[in-house]
Amino acid sequence: MAVRTQDARRERTRRRCTAGAVAAALLLAPACAGPRDSATGITAEEVGAALDRRAAAVMEHDTGAYLAALDPRATSFRAAQRTELRNLADVPLESWAYEVKDVTGEGADRVTAEVELRYRIKGYDKAPMSSSRTVELVRRGDGRTWYTAADRAADGTPEQLWQQGDVDVVRGTHSLVLGVGRQAADLRRIADTADRAVPAVTGTWPDPWAGRIVVLVPGSVEDMAKLLDSPAASYRGIAAVTTGEVGGTGRAPADRVIVNPQAYGMLGDFGQRVVLTHETTHVATRAHTSAATPVWLSEGFADWTAYRAESRTAPEIAPELAEAVSAGDLPARLPTDEDFGFGEDAAELAQAYEGAWLACELIARDWGEEELIAFYKAVGSRSGRDGAVEQAMHTVLSTTPQDFTVRWQEYLRDRLG
Repeated sequence: MAVRTQDARRERTRRRCTAGAVAAALLLAPACAGPRDSATGITAEEVGAALDRRAAAVMEHDTGAYLAALDPRATSFRAAQRTELRNLADVPLESWAYEVKDVTGEGADRVTAEVELRYRIKGYDKAPMSSSRTVELVRRGDGRTWYTAADRAADGTPEQLWQQGDVDVVRGTHSLVLGVGRQAADLRRIADTADRAVPAVTGTWPDPWAGRIVVLVPGSVEDMAKLLDSPAASYRGIAAVTTGEVGGTGRAPADRVIVNPQAYGMLGDFGQRVVLTHETTHVATRAHTSAATPVWLSEGFADWTAYRAESRTAPEIAPELAEAVSAGDLPARLPTDEDFGFGEDAAELAQAYEGAWLACELIARDWGEEELIAFYKAVGSRSGRDGAVEQAMHTVLSTTPQDFTVRWQEYLRDRLG
């Protein structure tokens, strides 16, 4: 979520991005030897061994060894890979490995392999991040050695930050900021703001969590969209999103907060502080956020966390909804998931976020902050949406969605009228 200001009114139209991160049980080692490809005689294990040479070179920052694993005739590919390796130089990697999923022969000396690149950032990722790749290998020379001739993202797989340029790294007390094409001073300010956000969230959310975040800062909104594999138009007015796995295994890798440098840069200190506190809340609450959690609750809770220590008035924080309430246009229901969609009217989308924030503020005021957190957990503990909110309202708040909606409408009148 984000904060609405006079300088960047549409920034308020962002949403949580819950792009899947990676299942915790994935292995780092190459796949075991599977069926031998009939055309080439190569097994998945042998493809994995060829890719292991590249992986070891990445971890050792050994350009010579890295290039030695590539097809000597693939001149353009080798040049691009040299650049990517250089772009990665400052990223604190703990691991880098490939798992082979499938191998298809294209003749006696060429195969295509579907693989998963898995890597971890040291001190931040509890399990590997994942990127699906399509890799072509060729056999050269003695007929026994396989070289990588091409490596591209599989369909529907986002770009990686290092594919967009040289990655600059700024370390904060509770954050790691990775940027491309940004000034070091800009990255440092983001790290400083993130370092304030993490303790603020820890002071609100009582359960243990990583207590640190990774922030990616691409060079443009177009590059941000490539990291999310979505159209750039979807993110024009969005200051930041958080990617991660919902479902609460507790073993998934750390989330990534991805910043839109244009929209984020239009905000003042207050807006930037609220944005990163909001996104950090998504990271902290991820283990208790599931398919059962409605967007109004996850976004409203993140807003409540971000605003609770601020001195702004409700009409200042929720101007669109305040205008509607003053005009007698009171919402008939709590926001639905669809109300938070990117295609919605900016004012209506803002009202959805503002109404969600005030719903969580109402729970904190009338039932207590501990009950708000208990309600959040109770909803997220369910495997599916059906009945999750109703049951949690009954057991934690001793109310019903119908009665809560009436109280919420009265609260809107009181706070915004």
